[in-house]
Amino acid sequence: MATSERILRYLGSTRNIVGSCLALLGLLGHFLGLTGAFWPVVVVALYGAGALLAPPDRVRLTISHAEVETRALREDLDGLLRRVEGRFPGDVQAAVRALADVIGGVLARAEQLTASPDQLHVVSQTIRRYLPASLEAYANLPRRYALTRRAGRERSAHEELLTQLALLDAQMGKVAEAIHRGDEQALRDQGRFLRDRFGGSDLDLN
Repeated sequence: MATSERILRYLGSTRNIVGSCLALLGLLGHFLGLTGAFWPVVVVALYGAGALLAPPDRVRLTISHAEVETRALREDLDGLLRRVEGRFPGDVQAAVRALADVIGGVLARAEQLTASPDQLHVVSQTIRRYLPASLEAYANLPRRYALTRRAGRERSAHEELLTQLALLDAQMGKVAEAIHRGDEQALRDQGRFLRDRFGGSDLDLN
């Protein structure tokens, strides 16, 4: 590991944070006239004590169930995108990529997603069933036939596919919104805690 990486890792470590906090207390003691002429020694000693006594950062090697589940879904989605590439008209490709971006954002929130079995089911079914079924049915049609509007102003297969992709995108948008609402609620709860603990704040979401 490069020296710069070691330095950055140490700067963010528990030992450095605890040591720095104690060193700041020593510096505060100097400004309050409590440490006298030996304040540099006190500051260094407090930092060293904090760095030595702080618990080491926990090593995390295990992967949570949520990460396992969403990783498998991500791999299935990526595999589907590879199979789709170049097989469909440009507007279909763009709609699929846009949908995949929304799904990818949802999958990135593994813990929040798996905490809701209903939402996880919708995402899983979209990746493994709904989206592939729509694309497969379209791909098996002759291109000219797919683009031809039926009699009685009935949608063409091409238009029907775009409509289905829009419906899936809207549903994934609802899942993403639900996750964001959960994050917003957590932020509001944190804000209430901080206001109760420390007083007013300029960052008021209410």
